[in-house]
Amino acid sequence: MSQHDGGHAGVYLEYEDDRQAELVGDSDYEDDEYIQSVCTPVKKGQLYYEFKHNTRSVKPTILHLQHMSLSPDGKIIAVVGDDPAGLLVDANTGKMIHELRGHFDYSFASAWNPDGRTFATGNQDKTCRIWDARNLSKSVAVLRGNIGAIRSIRYTSDGKFLAMAEPADFIHIFDVESGYNRKQELDFFGEIAGMSFSPDTEVLFVGVHDANYSSLLQFGRRQCYSYLDSAI
Repeated sequence: MSQHDGGHAGVYLEYEDDRQAELVGDSDYEDDEYIQSVCTPVKKGQLYYEFKHNTRSVKPTILHLQHMSLSPDGKIIAVVGDDPAGLLVDANTGKMIHELRGHFDYSFASAWNPDGRTFATGNQDKTCRIWDARNLSKSVAVLRGNIGAIRSIRYTSDGKFLAMAEPADFIHIFDVESGYNRKQELDFFGEIAGMSFSPDTEVLFVGVHDANYSSLLQFGRRQCYSYLDSAI
């Protein structure tokens, strides 16, 4: 493990022992009263979700959608997939608002900053582009990876940091308030299954998918309390 730019991280490896699932007896499944006591069916007309519209009619050239993310106000959807261009779509009507041009290959990830003004897209061209919804003529920043596509993007809930993950070995954490100019690189071994910040922004969890080293890594946010230094 290594950290750069003076970063500090706590890492915990967790291995799960093999467990055998305990199956419910066949008699339970054959008992209608038992099933009704466990599962209450939804009555007709009480669906949780219902079909509204199909965004495929917006741009049929994106044959395979890879990721979509909803803006914090719930009005706009960022759509990326097997096309260099991405889309912004009206969440209520399904109509295209704007086409995002700048990437050179297929895209895999997207994420909105909690401020609702900026969002990010991750692409197979090894870059993550930052876009400002108020001016979509071009991306406002281009963040580069090391070895592969940007497969996952996450903002902290306070919008101060952005993390982008490559397929394996590298996660890059950017300081948003510096204009994405300051960053920390997490370097470890293994394919990255996913990552997520805790709601309080204090922890970054990383899932490592590897035949021999599968694990859940935990990185703790470093805190600097300058007022304590001045008191000494």
